[in-house]
Amino acid sequence: MKQYLDLYKNELLNNVIPFWEKNSPDNAYGGFFTCLNRQGEVYDTDKYVWLQARQVWMFAIMYDQVEAKEEWLDLAKQGAEFLIKHGRDDNGAFYFSVDQKGSPLIQPYNIFSDCFAAMAFAALNKVEPNESYASLAVNTFENILRRRDNPKGIYNKTFPGTRDLKSFALPMILSNLTLEMESLLDREKVEELVPSVIHEVMEVFYQKESGLILENVNLDGSFSNSHEGRLTSPGHAIEAMWFMLDLSQKYKDEELCQKAITIGLKTLEYGWDKEFGGIYYFLDILGHPSEKLEWNQKLWWVHLETLVFLSKAYAITGNNDCLQWFYKVHEYTWDHFKDPDSAEWFGYLDRYGKIQLPLKGGKWKGCFHVPRGLFQVWKSLEKIQ
Repeated sequence: MKQYLDLYKNELLNNVIPFWEKNSPDNAYGGFFTCLNRQGEVYDTDKYVWLQARQVWMFAIMYDQVEAKEEWLDLAKQGAEFLIKHGRDDNGAFYFSVDQKGSPLIQPYNIFSDCFAAMAFAALNKVEPNESYASLAVNTFENILRRRDNPKGIYNKTFPGTRDLKSFALPMILSNLTLEMESLLDREKVEELVPSVIHEVMEVFYQKESGLILENVNLDGSFSNSHEGRLTSPGHAIEAMWFMLDLSQKYKDEELCQKAITIGLKTLEYGWDKEFGGIYYFLDILGHPSEKLEWNQKLWWVHLETLVFLSKAYAITGNNDCLQWFYKVHEYTWDHFKDPDSAEWFGYLDRYGKIQLPLKGGKWKGCFHVPRGLFQVWKSLEKIQ
């Protein structure tokens, strides 16, 4: 696996991270540009708060776990200062987006801005201890927990009481975020949260009949035979399984480890496009037509998170099925998403593997899934040597 280790490490350090270092910082107003075309030129100056926070986290992690380069720390700090000045409303909730100067554009309807802000400030506080970073991380995390049962709050557009559903996305994120926040939380809080999010992910949203993870369930955990209730996202499920693998190793839970690998492999087999290759974005668990018009797109983050899962699972267990799938997903991912002529990776393919958007960053794609994926695979493969 040495050649793969070197490939992922070199791609991270010599291609992807330099692309964001060079093109993303807004030296006039702070924060980062994420709407970057194929060559790295800015095509829109709006700033999406969750992508700002993800980039702060990424550069803090690079500084902490790769090399203590001052330029990486400086980038993380300037992004954090932009978020402190412009990212929140009067109640402490993080906006979805702001303009270049930091004036709010879209209300804090999406709790994931808060999730990644908490993650960012916790990571930055590890390498640059600062009471304002620490308190902001903790206060934001507590705000997330308060909103846990109704994440969208006043911005929820569904009619209450008719088909109330809960989403897989938040417990999935919390299973990772709790570990990211661990150094700032009381031990009792962590010991209370971790079992509950594991239960949500591995029992409530897991459907035993199919062996797959649902995106939405009724409030009591039962199946909703509706568009939303039948929805499954292979990428989300597989990403959650590497979160479960991390938890299984921390708490030495062999049963959790094996169940995560079983679900991950089952999901990959189910979600793989056997005709054209790659992993579907969304599927209807009963095989009905999906309401998601983008259901058969092939997305960068789905494939990178799958490679993280497979490399972790193989490093931990030596499971040959994980190894063979790693080879297969690696080949598709590097053949289709890596740009052979310019830095960074493409994000959006159609079902047949054709590039739909030549952008390198936008409203949803920033400095996160590609560099985090490369970093995680590199570090997993190091454990095999």
